[in-house]
Amino acid sequence: MGERLVELAHGGGGTMTAELIGVVREYLGNPVLDGLEDAACVELSGRLAFTTDSFVVTPLEFPGGDIGRLAVAGTVNDLAVVGATPRCLSLALVIEEGLPFSTLRRLLSSVQETAQEAGVVVACGDTKVVERGRGDGVYVTTSGVGEVADGVDVSIHRVAAGDAVIISGAIGLHGVAVMAARKGLGFASPAESDVAPLNAMLAPLVRELDVHAMRDPTRGGCSAALHEIADASCVSIVLDEAALPVPEVVEGACSLLGTDPLEMPNEGKALVVVPEPAADRAVELLREHKYGRGACRIGRAVERGSFPLTLRTALGERLVDAPRGELLPRIC
Repeated sequence: MGERLVELAHGGGGTMTAELIGVVREYLGNPVLDGLEDAACVELSGRLAFTTDSFVVTPLEFPGGDIGRLAVAGTVNDLAVVGATPRCLSLALVIEEGLPFSTLRRLLSSVQETAQEAGVVVACGDTKVVERGRGDGVYVTTSGVGEVADGVDVSIHRVAAGDAVIISGAIGLHGVAVMAARKGLGFASPAESDVAPLNAMLAPLVRELDVHAMRDPTRGGCSAALHEIADASCVSIVLDEAALPVPEVVEGACSLLGTDPLEMPNEGKALVVVPEPAADRAVELLREHKYGRGACRIGRAVERGSFPLTLRTALGERLVDAPRGELLPRIC
């Protein structure tokens, strides 16, 4: 007897759909999700942060993670970088006919483990099944709700000249890991995705410091994220090339592709902007967490000049263009 596969009938709303949902509940079951209502009722207070994202990464599993971990971490991080405490998620799966149940189970196990790590509940969800050849295995959509404490004001509109720009660790690893897995590329130093939920790392900064802005530099990498910050706050940002934490494998891959490490996607790093007097303490707090051990200052905000983002190199300052499009499609 061959391996059990997802069939179109699993999306038809009958007993086979119940079987599929049963597999989901086997990994993600909790009192809220198990209520089987059309909408989850959760108790929250104060200001709410709400976000949603879709994930279409290929391959589904890559060194350091998979689409399940990516979906949870990506949504949790979108909440964390606005200073919110993530509380609950929705999870919608569009599954392609023919996906092995063993693959689905691995992805759901990854969702379960990452949600537990982040301290969030999968409160509701949905499943759909599409015809073979029309879904690339599985697409995932997650939405998240978090609570924002009184007095917290983290926004890309708050950055001021003189602020320090910090990164929580090495850049570009997710982009290189997915690219290598997709194309079968072998590098002297293997690349693993940095995909991780960052809320526990960022929460102490929000509690202790007046954090002006945070951003998770995913598609478009640090370049896109810093351009957005500079434009929103009407400042310019000057980076120090010597301070950028670029791993050797990322440097090599970018040389091969003819691209800039600043454009490589990340899924487990945060850009943090704080007033200069708080910079050393921010780096110290980040380094206390396992995902922030490589935290360092990489630049500063200055009065708005001719260019939003520049890089100070040994040969002088050069303009860093905003990415024109997606360098690596299907990366998240």
